[in-house]
Amino acid sequence: MDPLEAFALLKHKLAEFLAGDSEWLIHRGDCHDVLAELPNGVIPLTVSSPPYFIGKSYDRSKKLADFQREHQLLAPQLSRITRDGGSLCWQVGNHVEENAVTPLDFAAHEIFSKEPDLTLRNRIIWHFGHGVHATRRFSGRHEAVLWYSKGDDYLFNLDPVRVPQKYPGKRHYKGPKQGQYSGHPAGKNPSDVWEIPNVNANHVEKTAHPCQFPVALAERLILALSEPGDIIFDPFTGSASTGIAALRTGRRFLGAEVCESYCTIADARYADYRTKALKVRPLDKEIWAPSATDAVARKPAHFL
Repeated sequence: MDPLEAFALLKHKLAEFLAGDSEWLIHRGDCHDVLAELPNGVIPLTVSSPPYFIGKSYDRSKKLADFQREHQLLAPQLSRITRDGGSLCWQVGNHVEENAVTPLDFAAHEIFSKEPDLTLRNRIIWHFGHGVHATRRFSGRHEAVLWYSKGDDYLFNLDPVRVPQKYPGKRHYKGPKQGQYSGHPAGKNPSDVWEIPNVNANHVEKTAHPCQFPVALAERLILALSEPGDIIFDPFTGSASTGIAALRTGRRFLGAEVCESYCTIADARYADYRTKALKVRPLDKEIWAPSATDAVARKPAHFL
């Protein structure tokens, strides 16, 4: 397709989507094309995980400097399209080269912090129990989510994401409420450390995408930082975990993805969602732990 025709088509599709004509739109191309066409202040919430520039098939290079340059282009545009009171959630891990680690949340924040309208509200630690085993350093078992709001009058809905109280029977031990129950009956704040299993080979959400993040991670952010009917944007859609989370919570999804095979995966997941065939690990599902009698928990003889 001629480039001018392609941009005209993108502009038309975006206009229809923003008018509320559909719940799902993924641009099969560069996110910068979408960003350039979006009006100011139109996105309530962005939830995304950008390429880490560590040598994956979708990375543009393996250089940290290229990650930084990409973010220097992205930050002002993402700030511009976010509505007042809206939020930007950026999930990143580490850039690792020859066992030298650079936390990408540090690199990203250095750039996002220069946007005068964005304020970092939380650095959320996403902890997971399984991953690649390191031999010359401690194995990595966490990544980070940077949550920025645009302005001080920002949306934050705690009630939909409360988790069960650890001590529901705890009472105030002094003061005017002495003897009364101290916990919120709907549950407690989930804090800024979240234990959510990552998508490994045995995960029900696993697709051919090499670096999926779980739907539950995006779902908690969406429930807390947007309202039903809002547009959720992901400029690096991948397998569309953010998109599925958006639909499951009654929102609409706008994405961009340059890799055609990932677009195919995303569309297939959307189709499965519409037919109720999609498998998703619920946010509130307990993390499995073996009992002492399970075979995987018993020490083999050579361990003793």
